[in-house]
Amino acid sequence: MDSKMDLNGPSVATEKLQNGEIDEALYSRQLYVLGHEAMKRMGASHVLIAGLRGLGVEIAKNIALAGVKSLTLFDPEPVATSDLASQFFLRPNDVGKPRASVTVPRIAELNAYTPVSQYQGTCLTENLETLKRYQVVVLTGTPLKDQLIIAEFCHENGIYIVITDIFGLFGTIFTDFGKDFAIADATGESPVTGIVADIDSDGLVSALDEIRHGLEDGDHVTFTEIEGMEKLNSIEPRQIVVKGPYTFSIGDVSGLGQYTRGGLYTQVKMPKIIHFQSLKEQLKTPELLMSDFAKFDRPQQLHVGFQALHKYAEQHNGQLPRPHTDSDASVVLQYAQDFCGEGENKITLDEKLLRELSYQAHGDLAPMAAFFGGLAAQEVLKSVSGKFHPIVQWLYFDSLESLPSSVKRSEELCKPTGTRYDGQIAVFGKDFQEKISNVNEFLVGAGAIGCEMLKNWAMIGLATGPNGKISVADMDQIEKSNLNRQFLFRPKDVGRLKSECAAEAVQAMNPDLKGKISIRPDRVGPETEHIFNEDFWEELDGVTNALDNVDARQYVDRRCVFFRKPLVDSGTLGTKGNTQVIIPMMTESYSSSQDPPEQSFPQCTLRSFPNKIDHTIAWAKEKFHQYFVGPPETVNLYLSQPNYIEQTLKQQGNEITTLESIRDFLVIDKPRNIDDCIEWARKQFENEYNNAIQQLLYNFPKDSTTSSGAPFWSGPKRAPDFLKFDANNTTHMDFVIAAAHLHAFNYDIHTNQGITKERCAQVMSNMIIPDFKPSSSVKIQADDNEPDPNAQPVGSNFDDSGALEKLVGQLPPPKALPSGFKLEPVEFEKDDDSNHHIDFITAASNLRALNYSIQEADRHKTKFIAGKIIPAIATTTALVTGLVNLELYKIIDGKSDIEQYKNGFVNLALPFFGFSEPIASPKGKYKSKDGEVKIDKLWDRFEVNDIPLKDFLRDFEEKGLNIQMLSSGVSLLYASFYPPTKLKDRMGLKMSELVETVSKKAIPDHQRNVIFEMTAEDTTEEDVEVPYVMVKLRK
Repeated sequence: MDSKMDLNGPSVATEKLQNGEIDEALYSRQLYVLGHEAMKRMGASHVLIAGLRGLGVEIAKNIALAGVKSLTLFDPEPVATSDLASQFFLRPNDVGKPRASVTVPRIAELNAYTPVSQYQGTCLTENLETLKRYQVVVLTGTPLKDQLIIAEFCHENGIYIVITDIFGLFGTIFTDFGKDFAIADATGESPVTGIVADIDSDGLVSALDEIRHGLEDGDHVTFTEIEGMEKLNSIEPRQIVVKGPYTFSIGDVSGLGQYTRGGLYTQVKMPKIIHFQSLKEQLKTPELLMSDFAKFDRPQQLHVGFQALHKYAEQHNGQLPRPHTDSDASVVLQYAQDFCGEGENKITLDEKLLRELSYQAHGDLAPMAAFFGGLAAQEVLKSVSGKFHPIVQWLYFDSLESLPSSVKRSEELCKPTGTRYDGQIAVFGKDFQEKISNVNEFLVGAGAIGCEMLKNWAMIGLATGPNGKISVADMDQIEKSNLNRQFLFRPKDVGRLKSECAAEAVQAMNPDLKGKISIRPDRVGPETEHIFNEDFWEELDGVTNALDNVDARQYVDRRCVFFRKPLVDSGTLGTKGNTQVIIPMMTESYSSSQDPPEQSFPQCTLRSFPNKIDHTIAWAKEKFHQYFVGPPETVNLYLSQPNYIEQTLKQQGNEITTLESIRDFLVIDKPRNIDDCIEWARKQFENEYNNAIQQLLYNFPKDSTTSSGAPFWSGPKRAPDFLKFDANNTTHMDFVIAAAHLHAFNYDIHTNQGITKERCAQVMSNMIIPDFKPSSSVKIQADDNEPDPNAQPVGSNFDDSGALEKLVGQLPPPKALPSGFKLEPVEFEKDDDSNHHIDFITAASNLRALNYSIQEADRHKTKFIAGKIIPAIATTTALVTGLVNLELYKIIDGKSDIEQYKNGFVNLALPFFGFSEPIASPKGKYKSKDGEVKIDKLWDRFEVNDIPLKDFLRDFEEKGLNIQMLSSGVSLLYASFYPPTKLKDRMGLKMSELVETVSKKAIPDHQRNVIFEMTAEDTTEEDVEVPYVMVKLRK
């Protein structure tokens, strides 16, 4: 483990960040969200957070994980038992101690690169000058009169301020980043780039091959490699006007020449200036950002209501209205009249809404703290980094749909009970708290979202009752890069199971969970259905996904549909997040819709005609597999499988290539020592970056034309240049060193001392590299629409004058090799910086880019693309988890109205919030003997006992369904067109026996049912779509 992550020595880590160095192993996923420049600006910023109940500590946690120069916390108030409702760093024995003094050391543990200290003083307004130490001040739980004093001082002194509060299921955030706040990058999206097809005399630019340009009105672009209109290549960024999906205008181009060919356009992110008003001005004329377009009038109502709550507290010695107390709510309503405005601007109060706000004023809900804590922390990071567009200037959000309808609420049921759950009881009442405590929930995944989920569950008291239980499944171990966003883990936990560490951490947060969490260190999939069996699934009340891959999510989704269990799924991608709720017999499932397929590149483009860095990185990753993964695996098959050549090779259709690969790895290129590995690597450089390019230019010279007379090297085809190896060129040498290391790994040749540049130079100085002469017999595919001239015809048993026999004769018999000899295929691992995997791909890709005059990519970007890394930041994770748990309240309540549920999509960068009711599951119907039968195509099924086939068919006839075909898995068990002789032996078999007989496979012992699919006609003799059949086995 990196000693600089030692929590006893944060000064070393801090100095590293202040010197402009960023620990990429720790911050790797966040770097792909924010970038190096934004993180360096964050690393020079001092932040103060006031108020350390649930919301304040959530903000502090997220900022500490993100990394700033210093974080100061202020809250001299003593810890109360009710604080434990959402303040996850407090323990029962902290009650009575100052909140800040007990919280500071626990926040400090999160990140050694973020020093955390306590604000020295008992009141922020006593000495406002001390606030000048900070770039940002965050206020939570602060009286409005103090907010106004502090905010005015900050506005006048160029200090950014964020003010946020939550009251039960209501919350707000306000930002003021000064009079001239500059945003360097409003969206965080990669700049759009494309190939120019034409620029006419009016400045209309057309994109090549009708590829959408992806630009918007007001964007700015620059140009490179334009021919004819060369002056465009050196001018300042031009603002564009979109004329269509494939065209845009850059305005006047007179005097710039006449366009002839070529060129690239690239979007340039231009700074945007925003003028923020002070809190005092914004209270009177608020600028409101919508959080839910279905509640269009609500922000104005809540703007008035929150001011009324503050006035109530001011008039009642700082006390908020009592839970669900009508007399207090009436006072709040009376105060609200004072803030309604006058004349045309007067707001008509929604008394029911404001009364509910008063009822919940004492509420302190962990999911709301998570939502606003993630949101507020992201606003802090925006202010100090200039990255992403801030909230301007107010946002109000509520989740009143989460209020329970299955239990009663009253002043008596919502009054404090003296427990840690009083903040939740104030909103939902004691009866609903009991329901929450007796839930049996399954959490799949204990990574970033999983950690946040468990923290929320610990705070709300999920499964803490006599019948409550939480099962956590995750087989992964903790890595250093996890520490930046999976806040339940510490540096000492690296290498341990995520599920185990996460469970320990949340049981410490809430001792009521002790003995209630079951750790399952297994992957949830078809191979573990004997572990996660029918008994396991049937006992569950619900499932929560915290997974990062689609296949696993779809599998869990299918199991939830089968066992009819509610599921909440969520995911994040940088600043973007989504939530989906799946309710049995009501909504569609996760698998009902699919994401667009992953981007792939044409093989012809990768092999010969790359035009952007993504192409060269994809090519380099293919080379990684061709050099270090595929051939060693093939060699091991040859060595371990008897008659491999006869039985396997003949079926593949690429016999020559495979045999040559085995021969090369076992004979020609088999190294004896490190020096041989260096020689091999140097030869690969020559083959790929010199010889192959010379051959390509021999086939298609730079002045060649197409059949229509157009230049061959134009549009997306960039004419390459071959490279001459230079030992003094860092990229050239990086390729040789990384390739030599990996080749040595294949043969278990130890490189303990490493392969140095000096040793490589010495070895290569003794090599003779023969001059390359292109061959006229080599054919190269010119376009993906053309057939590959080198492809072997399908089904052919190609034997070029005995070439196969000759190659086979060159292979050493497996028995002739030392006992136990095998190669070691490389298993790609992106996060180990010592294994040379990303080093090789970076060097290989950048050399290819140099061939084609493409802008190179650094190691960081290459790792992101080659490793298919999902960018992540703690703020989005916290917010999305808050939304998930607001839906979980509804599921526990058992709501049956689909309109009460919300699927969510957020993008904190813009910022954007979108909520919609889930899509209903598809419905169908068929005609039975008794009339029309309605079915749910997703959730419904027929359930029958293990009866003989003849009885099975008869039972469905009685339902009005005449079965035409019946199958289970890939086995067709019955068809109406089968001859009687074939059906005779099957009719008397029980359904389980029928499956085993036809499939010739026994049903596993743990399996309690078998699924059958059927096609059928109803009483109208029309084919109808009907649910599947589940046959229950008696075990």
